[in-house]
Amino acid sequence: MAAGRMRSTRRLRSWIVEQVSSGKYPGLVWDDDAKTMFRIPWKHAGKQDFRKDEDAAIFKAWAEFKGKLTDGRQDNPASWKTRLRCALNKSPEFKEVIERAQLDISEPYKVYRLVPFSEQGLVVPEKKHREKATRRSKRRSSHSESNDGSHVKQVKTEEVTSQVVSLTSVDEIQLRTEDLDQVHKDSTPSFFLSPVQDSFSVAVYYLGKEVLKRQIQGTDVRIIYLPSSPIPPTPAVLNSRFPRIPLPEPPSTLPAGPELQALFTLLPFMEKGVVLTSTPQGVYGKRFCQGRVFWTGPHTTTPRLHKMERNTNPVLLFSKDTFKQQLDHFRSEGGDPPQCGITLCFGEELSNSEDPSEKLIIVQITLPWAEQQVQNAQSFLESINILQSLASQSPLGEITLNLVTVPSPT
Repeated sequence: MAAGRMRSTRRLRSWIVEQVSSGKYPGLVWDDDAKTMFRIPWKHAGKQDFRKDEDAAIFKAWAEFKGKLTDGRQDNPASWKTRLRCALNKSPEFKEVIERAQLDISEPYKVYRLVPFSEQGLVVPEKKHREKATRRSKRRSSHSESNDGSHVKQVKTEEVTSQVVSLTSVDEIQLRTEDLDQVHKDSTPSFFLSPVQDSFSVAVYYLGKEVLKRQIQGTDVRIIYLPSSPIPPTPAVLNSRFPRIPLPEPPSTLPAGPELQALFTLLPFMEKGVVLTSTPQGVYGKRFCQGRVFWTGPHTTTPRLHKMERNTNPVLLFSKDTFKQQLDHFRSEGGDPPQCGITLCFGEELSNSEDPSEKLIIVQITLPWAEQQVQNAQSFLESINILQSLASQSPLGEITLNLVTVPSPT
């Protein structure tokens, strides 16, 4: 079986190398001078600027090479793409290089590496008396593990599929144990945090229309698009510790037109979503989805665009220390109260000077614990103003307060 698998995958390898070297497919080029990695165009077939003859050319060529253009799929770019994607991901000859991909640009592409034969676990055994045991080992590894111990079938691409349900809890565990540990080590809480501070109020807007509003109690929330799938969620996902806010399908009340079509195209790129986490230092955000995410908040120090990069360290969106300083100033000096919210824009750029209502997807996050503290400060200021007004009406500039015991209700 190992020899048969080797011949099959080398057939794909030699075909791919030949196509990349030919230069006849737009976007299919070598990614490095040593020709160990190649770029393959990866534009979604639902995009308005999708060109079947160019963007799907390499996928159609593979379907033709495999003799699959005679089974009713002559004009199905999505089917062609799925066929080649599955072939690349199942083959030990190729490994996707996720960090080199560019999926949120006008001409998106993925990058695959040609895995050297020595790394594929397909070397013929040197000693004949070990051949039988080695063949059994290879048969198991060819179906389950690659050379580095990772499961081949679990090397998921970021293609829009329903497989995202199997990745959710893993991403979440990494966020807790790796990304935020350093945040907690770098600084200490600047003021006392009460339990009511662990909460989020999330409102989702499509083309300026509110389509969802929900409040979450806790330190974490994940905003995510989950398309309908015939595969039921796994128990790990159902028991996830991260509350999820799924982006809804666009309602029928939205006006038809190019903007609505763009919204339908954008939503699948929001799979895996964005995770928000509240720590003693502030609220952090981490992007897992393909689609671009820009954000604005009250504590940014530069006028430039703020983009949340994918699969990098969490970004501080809201500083609790800065909020405390602004709140203290408001209590003592008055003026404008501190802001208590963050705005996320999915798929489009957003600056502080732009109107969010013109964007396809806007997620407005407000922090109920911060709003409560601002309301308390406003009540305190109003009480002081009342007392000062009463005192100004007294000849001596003084007032007397009589404390009365109020009975508890039965």
